[in-house]
Amino acid sequence: MTYTVKEISEKMGLTDHTVRFYTDKGLLPCRRDKNNRRIFDEESINWLRTIQCLRKCGISIEDIRAYSALCTEGSSTLNARYEFMKKQRTIALKRLEEAKELVRYMEHKVRHYEDILGGRTPDDTNPSAPSKP
Repeated sequence: MTYTVKEISEKMGLTDHTVRFYTDKGLLPCRRDKNNRRIFDEESINWLRTIQCLRKCGISIEDIRAYSALCTEGSSTLNARYEFMKKQRTIALKRLEEAKELVRYMEHKVRHYEDILGGRTPDDTNPSAPSKP
């Protein structure tokens, strides 16, 4: 099955502009039809899933381009691709732990506001308000 830019962007939840951007930057391989329109296939969908994941991990376009180049070079770059993914996994795990810490802090703040709203503790969240005896 083949897809146009519009079809693949709808299927992947991306804008047409983003799909074109990825192809123009050399991240997403595509073919061209007789009218020079971009044509995508199932492998393109796999590439887009990878690109989306890497972008959500905060990986730069340049690093994704380098990874993509390694992939197209073939099996001689397998170790380099493996090391790239291990490094990105470590970074993603660190961000996950940071996100968990942020959630813990927010949960604490929500409980604190619930206590204030429930009258169990005074409002101590406004440092400029005069304190009551």
